Amino acid sequence: MKSEHGARRILFVCWGNICRSPMAEFIMKDLVRRAGRENEFEIASAATSDEEIGWAGIGKPVYPPAKKILAEHGLDCGDKRARQLTRADYGRWDLLIGMEEMNLRYMKQICGGDPDGRMHRLLDWTEKPRDIVDPWFTGDFDAAWRDISEGCAALLCALTKEA
Repeated sequence: MKSEHGARRILFVCWGNICRSPMAEFIMKDLVRRAGRENEFEIASAATSDEEIGWAGIGKPVYPPAKKILAEHGLDCGDKRARQLTRADYGRWDLLIGMEEMNLRYMKQICGGDPDGRMHRLLDWTEKPRDIVDPWFTGDFDAAWRDISEGCAALLCALTKEA
């Protein structure tokens, strides 16, 4: 699936946009860069909740343990800040990829459904579809890294086969 602009637009989504979805954003950007396909993709992330946005509308930065594991793998998330998914995002992004089933439910509520079948869980692209457990609660950022990396690799493989 490509947008009318030629690039595939992928938005990764989790609850707060400070752990899993920014990890997915930067892992996928790295995979795309290493594959020499940066010009074929636009990649970002968002939250279903406004919990990490703040009263002034300024999102919180990537959660330090998530930022740390990205850095350990040579990835810099820069000044990425949480932002909330909007209804308009449905028309802007070709794929809206949630980390778990609960994310998909909220994504559909925010976007008014999924009439074009653009919403999926990240690990639905793998041989073992499942939710990615939230490391905010488990503290296991290594497991989140492994699951997100597996999902991003499988997603990129599927999308490049379509090309």
